[in-house]
Order: sequence, then C-alpha cells, then structure tokens
Amino acid sequence: MDSNEQVKLTSYSSKGGCGCKIGPADLSQVLRNLPPSEPNPNLLVGLDTSDDAGVYRLNDELALVQTVDFFTPIVDNPYDFGQIAAANAISDIYAMGGKPLTVLNIVAFPISTLDKKILADILRGAGDKVREAGATLVGGHSIDDKEPKFGLAVTGLVNPNRVRTNAGAKPGDKLILTKPIGVGILTTSVKKDQLTQDEIERMTHVMAALNKTAAEIMESYPVNACTDVTGFGLIGHSLEMAKGSGAGLIIRHGEVPKLPRIRELAENGFVPGGTKNNFNHVKDDVDFPEELDQIDRWILCDAVTSGGLLISVEADASERLLSELLDAGVEASLIGEVSSEHPGRIRVV
Repeated sequence: MDSNEQVKLTSYSSKGGCGCKIGPADLSQVLRNLPPSEPNPNLLVGLDTSDDAGVYRLNDELALVQTVDFFTPIVDNPYDFGQIAAANAISDIYAMGGKPLTVLNIVAFPISTLDKKILADILRGAGDKVREAGATLVGGHSIDDKEPKFGLAVTGLVNPNRVRTNAGAKPGDKLILTKPIGVGILTTSVKKDQLTQDEIERMTHVMAALNKTAAEIMESYPVNACTDVTGFGLIGHSLEMAKGSGAGLIIRHGEVPKLPRIRELAENGFVPGGTKNNFNHVKDDVDFPEELDQIDRWILCDAVTSGGLLISVEADASERLLSELLDAGVEASLIGEVSSEHPGRIRVV
C-alpha cells in the first residue's frame, strides 16, 4: 500500500484547518495590547478593521497586498491538503480585489516520523494550486515539528483605487456568498470516520476551489465590500463587515448554502470547538430568531476552511452578478442585505 494511504494525516493534529486558529475573543485580547502603529499614509489597509490582508501603496497605480495563512491537516490526503492550504491563503488576496503575484511556503513537518514523500505531495498540491492562480513560488521556510502544518505567505498587486475592504458595505447592498458552509462540521466528522468517500471528495472540492473566478467576475460590478469566510465562520466574518462598515447586516438563514448532512452530523455531536467558540464570541451582537435552535446557530458560525467570498454589491447589480457567477460554475447564493438599522450588528431572519 502507498505510504500516503497508510497515514491518516488528520490524526497528527488535535484541530484541523482554520478551526485551529486562535479564537476571535482570545485574539482580540492579545491585539488590544499591541502599541499603535506609527501613522503611514501609504498603509491603506492595516489592523484597524480586521481585514483579510494588508495593503501598502507603492504609487498612484500600484499597491502591495500581503497575507499569510497556515494550519494543521484538514484532510488525510497530502496532495489535497496542500491544495486546500494554498487556496485558503491565496483567497485573502482575491478578497481584497487583488491578483496574487508571489508565494512563500511555510512548512512544519515531523521529518523523522512521517515519510518524506508525504511532504513532497503536500508541496506538489500547493504548487499546482499556485500555478492555477497564476502566481509564482519564490521560496519558503521549514521547521521540524511533531505536528504537521502548512500554508503560504502571499503577495499580490492591486490598484489603490480598486481595493475591496470588509469595511465599505452600504445600506441597500445585497450580500452574495460564493461557497457553501459546513466544512468545519464535515472535517470534524472525517476524523471520526463518519463520511463516505463521495462526501469527502465533495467537501475537498469545495475547499480546494480557488476564489479566482468569483474575484475576476466581481471586478466589473459595483462591489462596496468583500471578505472571505474562513475560521471565524459566516457570522463572525459578517460581523467584522458590519462593524467595519458601521452598518447592519441581515442574513437570511434559509438562503445560506450548506453542504449535505451537516445538520445531521451536528446533531450527532460533530461540532468543532472552534465553531462553538465562534458562536460564544458573536452571540451578543447577533439577533437570532427564536425558532432557530442551537444547532442551526452553530452551523451559521461554523469554522470554515477555504470558504467563499462574501460580497456586498449594490442592489441594482446583484442579480446580474449572481447570474454571471452561477453561469461560470461558482456555487453562489444571495443570502441577505445591508441595512442602516442596527449598525454593527447582525439580524438573522
């Protein structure tokens, strides 16, 4: 049997994918203790709005977009893990309206414990995804670690006047989500051998898909804000958009696309700790309808890995944008709107 088939890669980590992130509540306590950065007129996007990447202006027509993301294994297949980790890291560039340019590999691997071919396959998967994105691998760094981790530092380019932040949503905008949620619950279920091979392949396909097509399509539309949905979940990242924009968001839970069986699996106890932490962090800023039980509330807060873009687009253009996304094979749905009421909060209906 091939060594990749013998090793259950997810068994080498206690948490997987973006679910291993430090939770938003703990992270905010750490960040508030940092000294304020020196003002720099060329820093267009920094720490202030919890955005997806930093943006630094080089001149009137060009700015750098910089991000880094890495995590523990989310699936058992090394090649797929590399693809997902790369797609997840590159997504931050797309969310800011940029184009990825160069990447650096970030590797932690138990080199004396696991077959070196496993690491080679992780890097091969990431390399293929980087090429698909049109970016170039320029190097990286590795350490010997008993728990595997992998990701990328990514640099992209954007016109300073075309930056998409998470802080520009305007009342009246419609909200479009470009991937289904639920991978946190599904990847937790994988570790407990609860999914069929078809379900694993479906979940893997969603996470490994680049947000490239969605980002390129939205370029020609009046998009006021954008973010990608990852470890803090749909509600967590939506709340960052609401607070950054000084507006209220309305999420129509029945319109949010979800992967199959997540309700069943959640009812059977396969809800990751990261998802529960997400809910506890946002619950005081979200108005849930009484009929929405705890399981459905957790699902909306599920810790996503390599999720879709959440796009805030002017209402008049929303149906055209949605139609073009669907025609291009993007799993997009119109899930809500932006309101002038309840600024900095979310109302789920």
